[in-house]
Amino acid sequence: MKTGPINCPMERIYLDNNATTPIDPLVSEAMLETRQQYFGNPSSQHYWGQQARSRIERSTENALAALGGKTGGMSDDRLVWTSGGTESNNLALRGLLPPGGRLIYSAVEHPSVTAMAEQLARDGHEVSLIEVSSVGVLSLDALVQKLEQRTPGDGQRVDLVSVMTGNNETGVIQPIEEIAKICHSAGARLHTDAVQAIGKIEIDFGSMNVDAMTIAPHKFHGPRGIGALMLKHGLDATPLLHGGFQQFGSRPGTECPALVVGAETALHLAVEDLPQSTKHLRRLRDNLEQLVRAKIPDVVVVSETADRLPQTSCLAFPGIDRQALLIALDQRGIACSTGSACASGSSDPSSTLQAMCLPDDLVNAAIRFSVGKQTTEEEVRNAADWITAVVNTLRS
Repeated sequence: MKTGPINCPMERIYLDNNATTPIDPLVSEAMLETRQQYFGNPSSQHYWGQQARSRIERSTENALAALGGKTGGMSDDRLVWTSGGTESNNLALRGLLPPGGRLIYSAVEHPSVTAMAEQLARDGHEVSLIEVSSVGVLSLDALVQKLEQRTPGDGQRVDLVSVMTGNNETGVIQPIEEIAKICHSAGARLHTDAVQAIGKIEIDFGSMNVDAMTIAPHKFHGPRGIGALMLKHGLDATPLLHGGFQQFGSRPGTECPALVVGAETALHLAVEDLPQSTKHLRRLRDNLEQLVRAKIPDVVVVSETADRLPQTSCLAFPGIDRQALLIALDQRGIACSTGSACASGSSDPSSTLQAMCLPDDLVNAAIRFSVGKQTTEEEVRNAADWITAVVNTLRS
């Protein structure tokens, strides 16, 4: 992506793929065809409505299968379409927390989880936080201890645990299968936010053994405006919205066939290209880190020793304010971020990096770079040069 936006007078390099990805042309093509052919309201009983309903159902089943869900039988898993990852996370926490249950979540979750957790606490629910290590990995011992905590009157309380699969700022991958075993042995449910992980590492709903999983297609070259919450067979989420019976009442509102088809197409492409894409992303990410480190020896690669998503690099440049660096990099032509796009309007330090107990000088100097399948080797080399020039200028 060398040319940048329309009428952009300078070369630009897009390294903010964790915020969103450019839509794949094949996805756009599938959506356009669907808009033209399946324009009926999926809830209508006439021919056009039933055609749209059939198309949505077919795409939904394909998406479930691509993610390792059970399909084609009496014990099918479910996919509830939403407006995006934020709504899906909100639906998971609000909709799956049983009356009297307790929410347990990690200290490095996306704002859509942490903000909902804080709201649930204000509403009177018991909410607990689990700490992470200095590289951002959840403490399994702390999780066990939290789940074992019982007070008189708890009875058969069912807890809900929420832990993201791969972190959006550092890329750190959590041991979800181990976490699932711990949760289920304690009778708790597990929700995972897999938004950043899909299309970067293998995601199999069945083998992960989670109860619910959040999906956002615009993170893997699909459309914005649609997300999904995947639910294990037999599990229902109390709806956030009211006013219709669409999706069996789990998420009222007229569905958009084109968005569903776009999401399914993007997911199919992501799964099909996964082996090659993962290698490509990791090579680019590693090259960027190596080139920057060769030119700026004191750069810190956050969570370098942890298992990370292949596209994500969180780099801290000691002595440089992250906001000043972000602006200077954009002026030079590099798109990156200081953390979650959903928190980009905030000047507060990253809660994720603070939870890892990183020194303040690193927290305040950290920038997230995230490569995509459209990123080239040449762009990575140029980006390393431009980053070096900007850092040296700010330090002079």
